[in-house]
Amino acid sequence: MEGSMNTRTDTDFTPIDQDLYAKAFQLLDPGPTPEPTATEASAASVPSPRPAAPPVRRTGPVERTLTDALAFLDTHGWARFTLVHPEGARCSIGALRAAAGARNAAYCDAGNLLLDEARRQHGKKWETIPSWNDSHTGAQVRSVWDAAIRRARRMSI
Repeated sequence: MEGSMNTRTDTDFTPIDQDLYAKAFQLLDPGPTPEPTATEASAASVPSPRPAAPPVRRTGPVERTLTDALAFLDTHGWARFTLVHPEGARCSIGALRAAAGARNAAYCDAGNLLLDEARRQHGKKWETIPSWNDSHTGAQVRSVWDAAIRRARRMSI
């Protein structure tokens, strides 16, 4: 097998719940509150105090890029030794490119954060995302993605 150019597509990523995003967006952006009718308004002469809504946490562009890229890997598959597998799976850098849509600031920052997290977990020797991606298992790669997303969330970026 050594020296062969076969692409391995691992499927050990946990599939995402497609309804999860819809539920999250609904919580973040609920529909308009209906106005009370005239009878309801007169019946409640003293308005009841509404509990203060918790502040809405905005997802930063780096966190969004990392999250979208990981969702892409969950949906289309993760690959090694190729940017895009003929069946649609991608390596980590391919997923970042798909999520960012362009090599913009969020793409660069997300890539730097992902590589930094890869170095934290797997040693300083990794100089590029593709070399790290191709040398680790799906579970190891997933662990780095999850940690990078958590860091981006904590940093609000």
